[in-house]
Amino acid sequence: MGKIKTHKASAKRFTVTGTGKVKMFHDHHRHNLGGKTAKQKRHLRGSQMLSEAMAANVKRLICK
Repeated sequence: MGKIKTHKASAKRFTVTGTGKVKMFHDHHRHNLGGKTAKQKRHLRGSQMLSEAMAANVKRLICK
């Protein structure tokens, strides 16, 4: 019987916390930052938890 492989692109972008929530960091914070306002960059700086519906999809992809 074959094993389910981890989706590596998703594993690099998402982490599962100890309580089972899925944590992500914002995109659009890597380059071309001169064209973005300070407010935009400030809000993109932190992490965010995924919604329950999206978390179920991501957990299936990274299946630790």
